Amino acid sequence: MKRIPALSLKNSPLRNDSKLARQRGASLLEGIAYLGIAALVVLGAVSLLTGAFSSAKSNQANEEVIALRTAIRKLYIGQVYPADIMPGLVAANAVPGTLIKAADGTVTNSWGGAVTASADSSSNGFNLVYQAVPQDVCVNMLSGANGWVSIAGTTTITTFPVTTSAATGTCTVTTNAGNTLTFKGV
Repeated sequence: MKRIPALSLKNSPLRNDSKLARQRGASLLEGIAYLGIAALVVLGAVSLLTGAFSSAKSNQANEEVIALRTAIRKLYIGQVYPADIMPGLVAANAVPGTLIKAADGTVTNSWGGAVTASADSSSNGFNLVYQAVPQDVCVNMLSGANGWVSIAGTTTITTFPVTTSAATGTCTVTTNAGNTLTFKGV
């Protein structure tokens, strides 16, 4: 039987005094560089998520306004609109689920602004009021909006579809409470 010689630490490439044996883990500079890169990646992701959430909120608000317009027209077809339309919408469960319905029948949007609907005394139509809309969401809601008699903010829009410049002019926040938009429909 042939004997296998034992390896000696003197001849081993991984002796205790070699560079490979002494280097364990990352140096302080490598750790700082890693944390710096990780911080930049996290900041970039947060920035992208903020933009995505804002865009999603704009789309959600558009869908809510259109759904409310459709529900009002459907619920009151051939009738005179009542002074306060919202109680009828709440009773018919025609308010979009993304809006917050309080026990007292009031409806608020995701920014805490009141959402109301009432008969328009100057015409045979209705007014849908959407309050506390942030500037960027307001512009996105109005850009390309169509199917309304008018939309009022700080100015009134009567030409549709709404251009970006008209939307920007209408969405001029005058207070910290956000924009109030009044959609007039028939």
